[in-house]
Amino acid sequence: MTGSVPRPPRLGLTRADLDALPNYVPGRSPADLARELGLTEAIKLASNEVPFGPLPGVVEAVTEAVTGVHRYPDMGVVALRDALAERYGVPAERIATGCGSVALAEHLVRATCLPGDEMLYSWRSFEAYPIIAATSGASSVRVPNTAAHGHDLSAMAAAITDRTRLVIVCNPNNPTGTSVRKAELDAFLDAVPQDVLVVIDEAYREFVTDRQVPDGLTYLDRPNVVVLRTLSKAWGLAGLRIGFLVAHPEVAAAVRKVVTPFSTSLAAQAGALAALTQADEMRRRCDVVISERERVTEALRKLLPEVPTSQANFVWLPLGDAAVAFGRACEARGVIVRPFAGDGVRVTIGTPEENDAFLAAAEAALA
Repeated sequence: MTGSVPRPPRLGLTRADLDALPNYVPGRSPADLARELGLTEAIKLASNEVPFGPLPGVVEAVTEAVTGVHRYPDMGVVALRDALAERYGVPAERIATGCGSVALAEHLVRATCLPGDEMLYSWRSFEAYPIIAATSGASSVRVPNTAAHGHDLSAMAAAITDRTRLVIVCNPNNPTGTSVRKAELDAFLDAVPQDVLVVIDEAYREFVTDRQVPDGLTYLDRPNVVVLRTLSKAWGLAGLRIGFLVAHPEVAAAVRKVVTPFSTSLAAQAGALAALTQADEMRRRCDVVISERERVTEALRKLLPEVPTSQANFVWLPLGDAAVAFGRACEARGVIVRPFAGDGVRVTIGTPEENDAFLAAAEAALA
């Protein structure tokens, strides 16, 4: 076109900065490993799922719901938001739902950060955080974990700048299982400027037994606090991908604006409503996991005394550079765990039989 200004050449059709971004690593397929090893089945302890199957009534509710999948679901998720509001004692206007709590974390960054703004979090923590920051155009600020594998809240507070828009506190922390206690969280929240959003990611809240680890919902009198929860873990709905947040009404409304339309599917809404009626059974199952967590931790500490106390449904082995080799050794015995190269290995608590198989593999690998 006459008079047009030529554009500078680009090296590709997508953002070059994403080339350096690691992919999210899902747990390996146990069917694939079993086939490789010639086993009847392999054990997957890599993705923090509960091993007991859906809660009573969920399959029936989902089955009924799929007869209507030619229609869009309720975009307002009204029935589920009302049920969550009743269960957790908060107004429905303070709740937003999404495709798992990880999607809601992404929506929060989209709702708060412009390019160049900072998202701050502990590291190592949930591996999706740097991906969320990068894809949203925010700058990641990672504050190293303490020597005890937990959040260094004092250092995190000191790292806040005028560009910080959002801070994530993963409590309990994934993948280390460590937790922040009330006194230190109180002091941290007092130090954070009121125009910085603090997101308390409580995906594993139902497995917490330490009474000094606070319930994030008790901080909702602070307008800049958001609590993330999921139904994927304790509530057994990982395959339906549903989570929710509780926040100041203005924040929740902003998230509902940016959430992908209809992303809380018809089946997910039906399954979640059914699951929420089974709180007693959920609690019973969590108690089994907690008991097994204590047994597995005690056994592991005989092999690796540095294993930290976990408040989640997994344990952390701080193996450093030996993490990948340990993971391979477990897989050779038909047990899939989740190594983080250079840091450690996260192992989900399964059934007693699955945990016994893992402990045998761990003893062989660490002997």
